[in-house]
Amino acid sequence: MKSRSSYDTIISERKVQMKENRILMQYFEWYLKPEDKLWQKVSQEAKELKKVGITDVWLPPAYKGAGGKYDAGYAVYDLYDLGEFNQKGSIETKYGTKDEYLQAIMDLHENDIKVYADIVLNHKIGADEAENVYASEEEYQNRNVDTTLPTKIKAWTIYNFPMRNNKYSDFKWNYKHFNGTDWDESGRKNGIFRFSGKHWDKSVDEENGNYDYLMGADIDFNNSEVVEELNKWGKWYLDFTRVDNFRLDAVKHIKSGFMADWIRNMKESRPNLQCVGEYWNRNIDVLKSYINNTDSTIPLFDVPLHYNFYEASNCNGNFDFARIFENTLVKEMPGLAVTFVDNHDTEPGQALFSWISDWFKPLAYALILLRKDGLPCVFYGDYYGIPSQNVCAKKEMLDNMMQIRKQYAYGEQIDYFDHHDVIAWIRTGDEEHPNSGLVTIMSDGPGGGKTMNVGSRLANSTFYDYTGNVKETVYVDNEGNGIFYCNGGSVSVWVKK
Repeated sequence: MKSRSSYDTIISERKVQMKENRILMQYFEWYLKPEDKLWQKVSQEAKELKKVGITDVWLPPAYKGAGGKYDAGYAVYDLYDLGEFNQKGSIETKYGTKDEYLQAIMDLHENDIKVYADIVLNHKIGADEAENVYASEEEYQNRNVDTTLPTKIKAWTIYNFPMRNNKYSDFKWNYKHFNGTDWDESGRKNGIFRFSGKHWDKSVDEENGNYDYLMGADIDFNNSEVVEELNKWGKWYLDFTRVDNFRLDAVKHIKSGFMADWIRNMKESRPNLQCVGEYWNRNIDVLKSYINNTDSTIPLFDVPLHYNFYEASNCNGNFDFARIFENTLVKEMPGLAVTFVDNHDTEPGQALFSWISDWFKPLAYALILLRKDGLPCVFYGDYYGIPSQNVCAKKEMLDNMMQIRKQYAYGEQIDYFDHHDVIAWIRTGDEEHPNSGLVTIMSDGPGGGKTMNVGSRLANSTFYDYTGNVKETVYVDNEGNGIFYCNGGSVSVWVKK
């Protein structure tokens, strides 16, 4: 691994580059195995990722989960163990060792790729010891209703991390630092148990009456010791790993005030820190409310857009394609939207399964990669495939789409969303990117064409379909008019020859 001093020199000597469109890649999928050695793969692929146009990479949770090297990282055990200590049956995490993780970050940085770390703060799982605590059991579908009086239970809430032996932090967790849990060891019973004297936070999603509780031991963000420790940990993590930004997991379950304050504290040591939150709710008004409640400090993944894609891909052409962006975050708050097609939660076999049909994937990716609004996110499972679920790689298609975004998708955007099957838009290009500008046309039904005006900059030119789906060329006259085509259930992207 390179020395910290040489690494800092490389980072400080970066040249200012021509502004290019950003592309975020989610660099993992749920079914990866320890043998896949993800951190090593990141290092090996860093140069290629830069070449195809990736500017930002979202890496999975890097800390030790309750399942050791078989844990995807969301069942958080020890936030300070990045694959360094023999805990939960292994030194390494599912993705590799601490040193491999730090090397992967360095290799991405050397290729001018920013790193988003996946941050899971809502809960802890895999406690070292259990302790007695009084708790009331809650109704599952209405967490505001107690189904029992306070009763003594034995809860797994003591986290001493004996194998870490106080390295990096001597903080020890116990029941006082949590609001509740889902297991009574004494009664060998599952449930949702709220600890006596505690309450679920109010500024969370209202599903199930109150969706503060998600899993494991639910962290109490009203506890001053917890707040102090998580602020300390966040700043340690930024300094220790040198990641650039955060992806915030499950923010719908965390009170919005804590999340906004925590980000402000992180920005004290990292003013340029950018965050994106996962708030899984398809109701645009709920997402807008959360953004407003956090003072617009947390852009969100555009879940409503994902579900529009899902419906369109399963409607046999009966979806009103002209309304594909209706009630989406990218339409209503474009500067605060991270657009995506699929992710680790929507892939086959997962709880939020809503996998976009293969035929629609090129259309969906064109809709996020070739437009001006939103930060588009490419999913590892689409790019490399998901062998365990028989999902084929779409690397060639995505490489083409990302190259188009990198080279051509600039300038003013003119929409032709005027038909229920065939929609199109123009990017007029700019002077900073020679030969930029494009016409994208697609159909979720029969193919078709549109007469469009591409503007004076692109006038008097011959266009070809970069995707290769349409073999003929299109001539645009001196006034900028041309007729552009696409095949049925397909997308074509026209650029100057």
